[in-house]
Amino acid sequence: MEPAAANVTLRDVAAASGVSVSTASRALDERGTASRSAAAVHVRKVAEELGYRRNSFASSLRRGETRTLGVLVPRLSDTVMALMFEELERAAADRGYFAMVATSGDEPDDERRAAETLLDRNVDGLILATARLDDELPRLLRERRVTHALVLRTDGNSPSALGDDEVGGYLAVRHLIDLGHRDIAVVTGPSFTSTAVGRLAGARRALDEAGLGLPAEWVQAGGYGIENGLLTGERLLGASRRPQAIFAANDNIALGVIAAAHRRGLTVGSDLALVGYNDTPLSAMLPTPLTSVRVPLDQIARAAISLITEPDKEPRVQKFMPTLIPRESSRRPRSAPEDADLRNA
Repeated sequence: MEPAAANVTLRDVAAASGVSVSTASRALDERGTASRSAAAVHVRKVAEELGYRRNSFASSLRRGETRTLGVLVPRLSDTVMALMFEELERAAADRGYFAMVATSGDEPDDERRAAETLLDRNVDGLILATARLDDELPRLLRERRVTHALVLRTDGNSPSALGDDEVGGYLAVRHLIDLGHRDIAVVTGPSFTSTAVGRLAGARRALDEAGLGLPAEWVQAGGYGIENGLLTGERLLGASRRPQAIFAANDNIALGVIAAAHRRGLTVGSDLALVGYNDTPLSAMLPTPLTSVRVPLDQIARAAISLITEPDKEPRVQKFMPTLIPRESSRRPRSAPEDADLRNA
């Protein structure tokens, strides 16, 4: 930019464009429908030629907005949370917002402190990927009338955008049943998350439909990290009676189960069938590609931003359909006949 361009004002742009100051302002505000007209294109071209730079922060303050959203996630080292934030950032930018992120470590006290910090920065709304079923924070935000939305998880009350976890859990276990697996274990996440509760409920529904039981010792709960998959995998695969197949409630858990199987000389996809959840990029690139349940993060992100920007126009809780992505980790068991019709078991 030329030094003199810093002194170019909106009034200068309006005069050079042959329009009023208010018309020039509307043309340069790309959020509005007025910015799409031929006249608006002309105004923006003139502004660019003059070197005009719109002060979005000042105009936002005049409207009582900062055009900034705070996003709270448990941790960015979790691939799904990092991908979720990227989608939220992209969806926010499409609406003319900037997204900033903070982490809580899935600790309620840290979650509340992080939320307060974001609110102190005058964000226009909060998006939480940290909600617990027993969480006080969404309730406090509702009481204080703070604009917010929950993503991936829900407390059942606040505006939420998430995958249908019960359907996802059902798809994962039904897939294993259809392949001929009968001894199926489930390794799920923390019981305080709607994701773990929903995915386990879906798994149980699939097993019930097939007339199969789920022994208590074959339901393992813990964190969503690889460590939980390793510990619970060791426990399940080291038992006197081990399962033929395991449904892991996220891909991190599945990675831990793979490590546990390797330690015991078992091959995933041959000695053990395995299904993960979230279909993270690594899943398809493992030595034995991992069957996983894909969640439409892009749709969830767009819905969450809409819940913030258009709270009266959107359903309060929106669930999006997951998709099973079959790969080599969930092959038919060796003992199952190739032509067996198990779909109506």
